[in-house]
Amino acid sequence: METEAVAELQGPATLGHWEKREPNIATYPPLEAVTRPAVDTDAAAYYLNRRPQTLRSWACFDSGPIKPSRINGRLAWPVAELRRLCGV
Repeated sequence: METEAVAELQGPATLGHWEKREPNIATYPPLEAVTRPAVDTDAAAYYLNRRPQTLRSWACFDSGPIKPSRINGRLAWPVAELRRLCGV
């Protein structure tokens, strides 16, 4: 009985090609509430309503409206610039 309840919570082990997985949607606080000086690429993409790969392309080619800092090889997008771009 207990294993049936666990199986129901976990769902099917594999999905058929016609079934879609639920997207992994992270929730981010409003941009006005962010107190850190910079955010990661996923958060910046969320605030700018772009895909994370678009922001990585901007960083690679220096072609976007905002330039990230690189910290140990990772991209850090300045919150002040995000607020300026979003008009917040």
